[in-house]
Amino acid sequence: MRTPAFWNSPSLLSTLLLPLSVIYEMGATLRRAWTKPVMLPVPVICIGGLTAGGAGKTPVALHVGRKLKEKHIAAFFLSRGYGGTEMGPLLVDPEEHTAAQVGDEPLLLARVLPTVIAKDRVNGAKFAIAQGAKVIVMDDGFQNPAIAKTLSLLVIDGERGFGNGRLLPSGPLREPWPQGCRRAHAIIVINNTNLLPALPQDRPVLFARTQAAPETAAVRGKKIIAFCGLAYPQKFFDMLRGQGAELAESIPFSDHYPYTEADIKMLARKAKAIHTPLVTTPKDAVRLPPAFRQWVTVVDITLSFENDAALDALIDYALTHEAV
Repeated sequence: MRTPAFWNSPSLLSTLLLPLSVIYEMGATLRRAWTKPVMLPVPVICIGGLTAGGAGKTPVALHVGRKLKEKHIAAFFLSRGYGGTEMGPLLVDPEEHTAAQVGDEPLLLARVLPTVIAKDRVNGAKFAIAQGAKVIVMDDGFQNPAIAKTLSLLVIDGERGFGNGRLLPSGPLREPWPQGCRRAHAIIVINNTNLLPALPQDRPVLFARTQAAPETAAVRGKKIIAFCGLAYPQKFFDMLRGQGAELAESIPFSDHYPYTEADIKMLARKAKAIHTPLVTTPKDAVRLPPAFRQWVTVVDITLSFENDAALDALIDYALTHEAV
């Protein structure tokens, strides 16, 4: 879906949807009350968010995954495989599986660590442990009470914040933000703009910024056609402009958009008409047909933490404590 504009500030439509938000919150509260979390025999690090889409959970998960890999720890990613048809548990093979089967984000995760997808997170976690996982990193799952977490890292987009402050579908929140912050072990704010409300002082708050990956230099000073299917596509377009690219056209699609043959032909036609290269994100690239993907320039962003040692300390804590 494309992120609704009315999620950014209170509006008439948002207000009309408030009764549905009340029902949503009641359902989520009952689910947490009735579910007894499963205690796994390995540490579980959960990377979660409070809003629907676009907070930066997957970049943080990848950052954590690389750190665990550097420590030579047998860590596995666990994902629901949003957008994929496979129910799992399934070990993702980025060379064999497609985004239509396992979702786009698991294909990116699997380039860093072994990745298991499963609609049932508990079954997926047990499958990963059977495959040799000594640590499980959940990409999303903060609102899923089925598994006890050793370390819950809550990711907040400092530019978007909590939108209009309302719950789905009236706003972007999956749960009230004060409640969510209290359940987290630590909070990671990406691209802080000092516009967020006061966060709990009894939780560590880490700050990180997105920055262009080295391959972005390939588009500097060039005229390009940029396209992407993200929760907030404008962030990608702004990043490209900030790196000196001239966007002849910027084409947004909805988050996790499944590109069709008609879309591919449209993009190819636009690029050919003005002899301009196409540019997209890694998350979008894995949703493109391989034959077309080779004609598209892929540029990524990376994360830079103000205090990377603080993140290391949190990870080390998770490796030596039991889940709660």
